[in-house]
Amino acid sequence: MGKVVERVKVTNFKDPSKSIEIEAIIDTGATMSVLPMDLIQKLGLEKIDEVNVRYADNSVKRKEVYGWVILEIAGRKAVFDVLAENEGAQPLIGQIVLERLDLVIEPSTRKVIPNPRSPETPMIEIFLATSHNSEDTATVLRTSKFSKSEIRMSAKRYTRLWEMRKMAQPVINYAPKLVHIVEEAEL
Repeated sequence: MGKVVERVKVTNFKDPSKSIEIEAIIDTGATMSVLPMDLIQKLGLEKIDEVNVRYADNSVKRKEVYGWVILEIAGRKAVFDVLAENEGAQPLIGQIVLERLDLVIEPSTRKVIPNPRSPETPMIEIFLATSHNSEDTATVLRTSKFSKSEIRMSAKRYTRLWEMRKMAQPVINYAPKLVHIVEEAEL
């Protein structure tokens, strides 16, 4: 598909007068979004956390997470935190932003567009266990802005899916430098 670069409006959530427009790489292989430290300082963002970052050469460095920013892409916006990289680094938009805003990449044009299945507004899916109807069946409530449905599965399968989801969350990929961010508990 090639490199996808998109115009992104970045605004300080606490001080909306601090706002900039940037060109950012859209990386479906990355999880977290990244801003260089010079832009973070220009926006006046506050440090909210630190994480360990594993680079392609397997070195691990402590990096700061800043918040909160309103990211606006393709007419959709929401609030996020961002990983700080060195000054001058290429801004990067990761999968968390694409999923939350319900955006997809149109391969032929290499443009970010609203999901065709929900063109007017982002669709957010929430998976929630509501009850155990018997010892071996769980009812999972699946909701979105447009629909609500129940999915029935064995409690054992639900527990296994939940554990797999929890195990998959801590790793964050940052493709330009092949960075992996791992929660401290995982190291």
